[in-house]
Amino acid sequence: MKHTEIKHYSCYINGEWLDDTTRDVINVENPVDNEVFATVTACTKKDVQHALETSEKAQKSWALTPANTRAQYIIEIANKLKLERKHFAKLLVMEQGKTYPEALGEVDDTITYMTYAAESARRIQGAIFPADAANKRLSIHKVPYGVTVGLCAFNYPLALIGRKVGPALATGNTMIIKPHELTPITASEFCRLVDESSIPKGVINMVSTKSAEAASLLVESPITKLISLTGSTRAGRAMYRATAENITGLILELGGKAPFIVCNDADIDKAVDAAVISRYANCGQVCICNEMVFVDDKIADEFTEKVVKRTQQIKVGDPFDAAVNMGPNVSKFGLERVNDLVKQNVAQGAELLLGGGRPEGAFFEKGNWYAPTILGNVKGDHATISQELFAPVMPIVRVSGFEEAVALANDREEGLSAYLYSNDYRIHQRAIDTMEVGTIFINQQIIGNIQGYHSGHKTSGNAGEDGIYGIDHYLQKRTIYLNYE
Repeated sequence: MKHTEIKHYSCYINGEWLDDTTRDVINVENPVDNEVFATVTACTKKDVQHALETSEKAQKSWALTPANTRAQYIIEIANKLKLERKHFAKLLVMEQGKTYPEALGEVDDTITYMTYAAESARRIQGAIFPADAANKRLSIHKVPYGVTVGLCAFNYPLALIGRKVGPALATGNTMIIKPHELTPITASEFCRLVDESSIPKGVINMVSTKSAEAASLLVESPITKLISLTGSTRAGRAMYRATAENITGLILELGGKAPFIVCNDADIDKAVDAAVISRYANCGQVCICNEMVFVDDKIADEFTEKVVKRTQQIKVGDPFDAAVNMGPNVSKFGLERVNDLVKQNVAQGAELLLGGGRPEGAFFEKGNWYAPTILGNVKGDHATISQELFAPVMPIVRVSGFEEAVALANDREEGLSAYLYSNDYRIHQRAIDTMEVGTIFINQQIIGNIQGYHSGHKTSGNAGEDGIYGIDHYLQKRTIYLNYE
């Protein structure tokens, strides 16, 4: 795929586009062929400081803006995004590699995130309690943090903006968006919609940078009052260290290693379909993806045979091709890491049942391609089990039953999500009571509802996103004792 023109995108601070003549740029590659097709401004430390200061200034008046007025601004931007749905979907395909239908779905999700947040703005609730004496009032108000920072991962570069910006703005905060350096284009284009809207300047700023010093300032500055990060557990630990001095608020959605448990009473065909969909969606780059299958030994042979046949139906190729089900991985480094893990696992005794490398054909000679892969005879201490894959690789572990599967899952440090296929309601209840994760999909493939709640337990994060609980994380409580004698 040849790119005859390299387009440039800029950063957006205080209602203005940065002058790019004196700044470095970030090269953005198309994961299909690794060719640079765009550049984005690389902000300096001075630029980041400007973003922080203007965001702080804007927040003072934004917090005093009526909630329904804030909601109208958010809806205005969401409506503009809706009008350019196909344009943004094409950008997502080019910078991230997901298929065009998946990209259209991401745009729709972004609109949903923002619309839900806007609808929630006028539903923020405090509380009034009886005071202990006459002529007194006791009330608890919910108030914004101030300047917030949204650190977005590369797997959903647009949806994560909507997921963070919507709640932040609806609750009276301002936000500085920092996209991942692999996928910064849609963030810049999103800010074009912001610029075309009537929202006050400084309420939404966007910076991208190659400078560790500039990035550190964004999270270490005392101006920053709350950070929402979607990223790895390693990044979450680094965030705790970086924000310790200022005791900055944190919303962390971190790494996961979701087990897909198949009990011997499960509907095998439904479990197979769900396992495949939940593993290979977005080339396996979803934090709540099926990362490892724990299947009851009594049905393991049948399940494995069927899951291999079902996975063979996945067509890998040009993500703009309507017949294609899976595109490339966004990260060259991530792909090399996973390929090494697969090789290690085979050396440990695992059986390569499908895939295990770059697909065949001239089209796949360049780019970040990896064939849908399945490993059998995998043990609990093998390489593909010990680490998060975030790639189209499905390791299958045989277990004696539900109890062993849960024990293996709970023994991990992560606790983001899990899948369970069983027709026994007693097992459903035991899973709800005992599985140490934030989300359980019971007889259900990967899904997410905006009114739900997306959160991790253990090292998979704190706080969370979506629904009424996600909105609440962008608010602090202020208690008022009033004497009106």
